[in-house]
Amino acid sequence: MFDKHQITEEPDEGNLSRPVLKTSRAGDSLAEFNRAAQDAIGAIFASIRAKAKYVLDADIAKCFDRINHNVLLKKLNTFPTLRRLVKRWLKAGVMDGKEMFPTHEGTPQGGVISPLLANIALHGLEHRLNQFMESLPGGKRANVASLTTVRYADDFVVLHPELDVINRIKQVVTEWLEEIGLEMSDKKTKVIHTLVEHNEQNPGFNFLGFNVRQYPKGKTKSAVSTKGTPVGFITLIKPSAEKIKLHNRELGKLVSMLKAAKQEELIAKLNPVIKGWSNYYSSVVSKEVFHDCDNNLFSQLRAWCKRRHPNKTSSWLTNKYWSVTDKSNWAFATKIGEKSYYLGKHDKTPITRHIKVKGNASPYNGDWAYWSTRRGNHPETPTRVAGLLKGQKGKCTHCGLYIKSDDLVEVDHIIPRSQGGKDEYKNWQLLHRHCHDEKTAEDNKSYVGSFYERGQNTEEPCEVKVSRTVLKTSGSRKGIT
Repeated sequence: MFDKHQITEEPDEGNLSRPVLKTSRAGDSLAEFNRAAQDAIGAIFASIRAKAKYVLDADIAKCFDRINHNVLLKKLNTFPTLRRLVKRWLKAGVMDGKEMFPTHEGTPQGGVISPLLANIALHGLEHRLNQFMESLPGGKRANVASLTTVRYADDFVVLHPELDVINRIKQVVTEWLEEIGLEMSDKKTKVIHTLVEHNEQNPGFNFLGFNVRQYPKGKTKSAVSTKGTPVGFITLIKPSAEKIKLHNRELGKLVSMLKAAKQEELIAKLNPVIKGWSNYYSSVVSKEVFHDCDNNLFSQLRAWCKRRHPNKTSSWLTNKYWSVTDKSNWAFATKIGEKSYYLGKHDKTPITRHIKVKGNASPYNGDWAYWSTRRGNHPETPTRVAGLLKGQKGKCTHCGLYIKSDDLVEVDHIIPRSQGGKDEYKNWQLLHRHCHDEKTAEDNKSYVGSFYERGQNTEEPCEVKVSRTVLKTSGSRKGIT
């Protein structure tokens, strides 16, 4: 299950200040921490890439407003001080202007702790669904494996190949939510299919701003099963039409609000919005969508220019506000003194497939090598080591093997300092300690060899006695015994 901020703190036996992830229900898996929306989408894609399934697209009615405080507090497996603190948060009330409203149930929506509390309240749903799957006819392990539950904060979907199972799961979820004072919205909750129409609804569904859908394809373009046979469709995940519309509208509002601003001010306001939205969707099939957004923004900018100069021609506006640069052949750009301002483009964002966080990995479970490789930082790892590990993709550059959390590692100078190498980032590499020893020995050996090859001193057999050596130099003297 993929939860956004699901964490409860409890003193660790070895380190009282270290947070660990635990729940009060035996059998529940560790809470998923540090997951992004892309991890949830990755889990969905892995589940349906080779098999079409029915989907329970659930929506909890007023989730944050109706969470039962007593049930939430019972799920906290933590020490009393933190439990009392969370209870005070829940009962603190809400200020609206100068008026105070008590909070007998629910959590304040929009607060920084609301997603955490919602995750704690909803934790255990996957465990309940797995119990239900084990009760069905057939092998327990196979039944559980056939079900996919993906939850991110209060949004979740359940996927299974059989419609009857999905309908029964809907009833199980309804009963489980009633225990914590919640219910599913009848209007927004729906059962759909990923490939074909169901109940007069188009195939596919929207989740976390993404549209997930399967499209029929011939065997040459079809996805293949684990056995290598074509399945007759392909799974594509794109930005949802609603989110595209909202994004274009947001850009239009910014352009309209800054109709009297300078060009560099408009660029400074638009760039963060373009970059943030493009990065969020950079792991799915978004290239065509990015191109369409750029075309839409171009039209908005042309209108912005035309309003400022109503009597100028299109070619004059183009020459003034657009230019050919190294970054783009058609860039909305300006130059103030020595500084240049460029408007970023959606379609310049590279499409990079997201690598899902593995299993129950957490930054707090001690696996510093994994998280340093993934993120380039870890609370227990020096910044230099974490950055090098990420740049090397988790591998030792000497032996080529992956660096594990229990390995001894050292930072090495690629060109040794003794040979003129500088103490800078581009001259650093992270090696296993034994690899570092081997590399240092090789460096010393090659350095000594090259030192003697330059003719500064050589050792040769003496002409008079073979077993005796003399030291000869490159000077005019013949030698000294």
